[in-house]
Amino acid sequence: MAFSHIDEHARPSMVDVGDKTATRRTAVAESRVRFPAAVAARLRESGLRSPKGPVFDTAIIAGVMAAKRTHELIPFCHPLGIENCKILIDLDGDDAVIRCTVSVHHKTGVEMEALTGASVAALTIYDMCKALSHDMIIGDTRLLSKDGGKSGFTAAAASP
Repeated sequence: MAFSHIDEHARPSMVDVGDKTATRRTAVAESRVRFPAAVAARLRESGLRSPKGPVFDTAIIAGVMAAKRTHELIPFCHPLGIENCKILIDLDGDDAVIRCTVSVHHKTGVEMEALTGASVAALTIYDMCKALSHDMIIGDTRLLSKDGGKSGFTAAAASP
């Protein structure tokens, strides 16, 4: 198996998708933010607000904006006219669970856009809550599923 972004001279290269067929492609990614128990409790009590404002609402907006601009952040990602990006965030115990679903009709997949959206939403939650504590952990960012291209993928124990 070869790396897709390395050319025959071992130099970095964007993948040529010119001959691929445009299909409906969807990807789902997840990220988690672990709060100290006192911070999670305070968020619940405050209606998910921090001193900076509505935490999850702000993270959803930031995540969607980031997904749409993934090609500006990741060097070999193709610019895509994303047709749908949905971010859902729930508190699960002391964790914020972020799920980002991205869809497009195109010649290339959107897994990097979904991963970027989930990651930036997690970073935004950290930023919104850092006045309460710096003891938060951002982790477990992963692709849950992708479909519509040459190969599909579903992570073990994933239920998108």
